[in-house]
Amino acid sequence: MSVDIETLALEDDNFPATLKNGLVHPVPTCLWAIGNLEISDRRLLGFFCSMKCPGSIILKTYDLAIKLRDAGIPIVSGFQSPMEKECLDLLLRGQQPVVICPARSLQHMQIPPAWRQALHQKRLLIVSPFEKRHRRATAELAKQRNRMVTSLASEVFVTHAGPGTKTERLCTELIEKQIRVYVIDVPDNDHLIAKGAVPMRA
Repeated sequence: MSVDIETLALEDDNFPATLKNGLVHPVPTCLWAIGNLEISDRRLLGFFCSMKCPGSIILKTYDLAIKLRDAGIPIVSGFQSPMEKECLDLLLRGQQPVVICPARSLQHMQIPPAWRQALHQKRLLIVSPFEKRHRRATAELAKQRNRMVTSLASEVFVTHAGPGTKTERLCTELIEKQIRVYVIDVPDNDHLIAKGAVPMRA
């Protein structure tokens, strides 16, 4: 199945309204999208996990991902870290909408079979603000992408953000802006709970 990449200009009616008022500065003047654009109008839950995830959190994250999937809660994420990728596999086995935000351009990107099936079912949106020349993810692109994820999301769920990591700094910024951030209630996340994150039991 071939996929069509749609170009969205800032002034277009179907450009996600949440991006115009979110954490992405400057607001991207153009987006590239594959899939069901109507999903961006839904109330989305942002999903993050640091590259390194403690063993105490891994199984609880799987359990919560399954609960979110079975509850039909729409999820938006970059799905780049190992834990995020594992959870994407679980989410795509459900029926709820998913938004994937790669830290690279959509041009020449390989679309896995599981993604293609979700696209066919009109429950997947892949969206990127990055031009064709950005063919590989970088730390700077990931930082910009994460801000776009938080702008698209109404609330954010962080399974783990290690002390001193970029994900922890993002959590701190979100909490300071009074955006609700949920975390798994385990000792490895006490530093996030102390900052104001809302603990969730798996």
